[in-house]
Amino acid sequence: MNAESNEREEVVGPATAEPAEGGATGGERELGSRAPQVVKRYRTLHLSWQVGVFVIGLAVVAAGVVMLPLPGPGWLVIFGGMAIWATEFVWAQLVLRWTKRKVTEAAQKALDPRVRRRNLILTTVGLVIVAVLVGIYVWEFGMAMPWNIDE
Repeated sequence: MNAESNEREEVVGPATAEPAEGGATGGERELGSRAPQVVKRYRTLHLSWQVGVFVIGLAVVAAGVVMLPLPGPGWLVIFGGMAIWATEFVWAQLVLRWTKRKVTEAAQKALDPRVRRRNLILTTVGLVIVAVLVGIYVWEFGMAMPWNIDE
């Protein structure tokens, strides 16, 4: 029995945080680690698990940051790295929840008929302005490219 009590001192309690504002809402998962129970049982194993998850997530986020100016799905990869971090860290879970909420709000706003109508009108006005400017350029200089104009 004494050996069990020593082993229990190493046992880490559930790594879940208390849900803010009355619990998880609308099908949201509980905050905290999603590591297997055998990993959570021992503090050193759980810490090394978290370090591994952090390093892998950091590599994915860094790859996404590199892809921002280069060809590639930069933001998608960054959010993928955040999702990897969210399997272990509460702060990343909160960031992803906030991001998901904002994306959902933006999608709903974009599908609003009044907003769609406004965007269509603004796009049409912008295209008309560009067409007028191109027409003025062609009237003045013909179809010559700007770097070939001698005036």
